[in-house]
Amino acid sequence: MGPLELSGGTLRYICLSTLLLQPPELQPSLILIDEPELGLHPFAITLLAEMIRAIEGDKQVIVATQSAQLVSEFDPSDIVVTETEDGLTTFNRLDESQLGDWLDEYSLGDLWLMNHLGGRRAR
Repeated sequence: MGPLELSGGTLRYICLSTLLLQPPELQPSLILIDEPELGLHPFAITLLAEMIRAIEGDKQVIVATQSAQLVSEFDPSDIVVTETEDGLTTFNRLDESQLGDWLDEYSLGDLWLMNHLGGRRAR
């Protein structure tokens, strides 16, 4: 199969895998990825999260996402929620102790979908 015969999600996964699985000395020290989950099979999102976690100690990885499934693959301390209000942007790292008992019953993705984590524009 040539690249023209592959789906957009497959091509995206190949590109992300190439970036995240190459030897550390060939990777940049900072990796920014915008919405990597687009077009990926749900299981591929889990594999993507594993690849990100595997390099996070050596590299700084910043991922912008709106995917509840991808958010659920990480710990609260890994998540930074961006808020914009009155033209000001703040960045807030989630605090597991503030999430309390919510995490006993819900995943981070569930809490994201319920708007419990923030990140939505105030109206």
